[in-house]
Amino acid sequence: MKKTTTFAITHFTVAFSVAYALTGDILVGGLVATIEPAINTVAYYFHEKVWQLKEQEGQRLAHA
Repeated sequence: MKKTTTFAITHFTVAFSVAYALTGDILVGGLVATIEPAINTVAYYFHEKVWQLKEQEGQRLAHA
């Protein structure tokens, strides 16, 4: 979970910076930076879980 948290912080910073640079609006930058990384972080968490299952399956087949 620590990896997911640090990823969220990094993503928030990048998303805010890009949105603010494109719009010049702190509110829009903040909204984009809050919504997009939040959704992406949840997707990333589940992506990691699926990836771990695939790796475990591969290891199980290698030892069979």
